[in-house]
Amino acid sequence: MSDKMRNLLVRTLSGAVLTVVVVGAVLWSQWSFGVLLLAILVGGMWEFYRMARRGDIYPLKWLGLVTGTALFVASFLLAVSAEQVALLPRALSVLLWLLPVFILLIPLMFVCELFLKRARPAADVGATLGGVFYVAVPLSMMAYLPLLTGEGGWNPWVILAYIFIIWANDVFAYLVGVSVGRHHLYERISPNKSWEGFFGGIVGAIAMGCLAAWWLDGSYWLWCCLAAIAAVSGVLGDLIESMFKRAAGVKDSGNILPGHGGWLDRFDALIFSLPFVVAYLVLLHIS
Repeated sequence: MSDKMRNLLVRTLSGAVLTVVVVGAVLWSQWSFGVLLLAILVGGMWEFYRMARRGDIYPLKWLGLVTGTALFVASFLLAVSAEQVALLPRALSVLLWLLPVFILLIPLMFVCELFLKRARPAADVGATLGGVFYVAVPLSMMAYLPLLTGEGGWNPWVILAYIFIIWANDVFAYLVGVSVGRHHLYERISPNKSWEGFFGGIVGAIAMGCLAAWWLDGSYWLWCCLAAIAAVSGVLGDLIESMFKRAAGVKDSGNILPGHGGWLDRFDALIFSLPFVVAYLVLLHIS
């Protein structure tokens, strides 16, 4: 078997395992979905901090991870308690304990830099907070998608529909780009991406959005616009992660997934697209 075929087989098998894990975690329960998101959050932040370190920046990775985790736990508990009123007192109790964490963690980053005596304290703190805002903040929004799409409570199919839209964009962009791609999208950052693949990905995402609207008996307008926004912002997320990797001088952000790279390599589009999609859904509700 040639190396190319072997790599394709490894990539296919690991992709199939990843699909089973993601779909299984979402369908199993809201809590297993939360564990999955937390794993992506911790893995993605760790990879971000590791790439920053290769650029001779020293983020306070443990403080960043604690801050990101606390933010996610608080946000997830709020989402759950919004749907399960019986859990509200317990959720509020946990949130009260987390409040001092939020208040103290960010100034504590500056205090640590004061005593570490590093050459570029502003860059170190900036990279630490960058990991929180780049990875943890978007993932903390994902549990609210069923509420914002009008489902009124936890619905795993809304989450899967969103994930499948991101994956459809990726698959269609690759297939169209390989088949007819001629014009580079952003050669300096990602020479393999083409404008043809970009528009092919958007078409694939919108088609998946239409399928989601049909399956969920939802608004075609809402889901098609959501898919288009997710596709465009997802491509931006992929380019931005490529920018970070080029700055760090690495091919992949990590090696957790054979043939796919790291957590950020696999979930960069999903992570970066979430704030845009959430903002779109919020604007729909207040307009």
